[in-house]
Amino acid sequence: MSHLDELNKPMPLSEEMMSFYQTNNYIKLKNVFSSDLIQYFNKIVTDRAFLMQQPDIPLEKRDTYGKAFVQLFNLWTIDDLVKTLVFSKRLAGIAAQLLRVDGVRLYHDQALFKESGGGITPWHADQYYWPLDSDKTITAWIPLQKTPLEMGPLEFSAGSQQIKTGRDLSISDESEAMIGQRLRVTDFEHVVEAFDVGEVSFHSGWIFHRAGANQTKDTRKVMTIIYMDSKMRLKEPENEGQINDWKTWCPGVEVGEVIQSHLNPALVDLNHDFK
Repeated sequence: MSHLDELNKPMPLSEEMMSFYQTNNYIKLKNVFSSDLIQYFNKIVTDRAFLMQQPDIPLEKRDTYGKAFVQLFNLWTIDDLVKTLVFSKRLAGIAAQLLRVDGVRLYHDQALFKESGGGITPWHADQYYWPLDSDKTITAWIPLQKTPLEMGPLEFSAGSQQIKTGRDLSISDESEAMIGQRLRVTDFEHVVEAFDVGEVSFHSGWIFHRAGANQTKDTRKVMTIIYMDSKMRLKEPENEGQINDWKTWCPGVEVGEVIQSHLNPALVDLNHDFK
């Protein structure tokens, strides 16, 4: 099977899987991709990332956010090979099934490289940054190598999308302290597990999650793809992060309109694809 065939082969989910996601707002799925495909994209994404940006501030002199990861956006717009991963109908089809929508659009992609010695990623909810008018959002978190606990895989507070406290906090020392304290007095299960090669997690925009420090000698390389309901509309921004996201990822879209700019293509329609 070619890499393109693997990227676009459908992966039907069971009702049990979709119900688990609806309750917990995250799920980890094994064997989404082969080890060969992950190895292939590890090299491609790494090569592209190092062409784009090298950190110019030593790790020990960065703030908490800067120590958490090197962050690169929308690689699909500058590299056609990365684009084949970002536009994968297999991934988009999983996202649509979990959201229980007919189709999804791309919000944007991110490469997240947590360097050796990189610090924690504080507790946060992604949708703090997004000017989107519903919770029909989901992120695919795709490790580009085996990711043991020592490397800092994602940690989830299962079902914590129900909590409103902390939704107004950006990723920071404050969010780590305040959200962490709030979660400690709830009954939501704290889930932190290693990722096998080819394993991919999906999480909603409002679930609280974090990642540990990278205590290994290797960089933790992750590609993420953020999807939204194909009918998603732009809402009035509520903070500076949402204003920035509007101008950066939804160019030309007006408040109240469906977000269908040239940067937000529809990636899958379950009523027509995979039939």
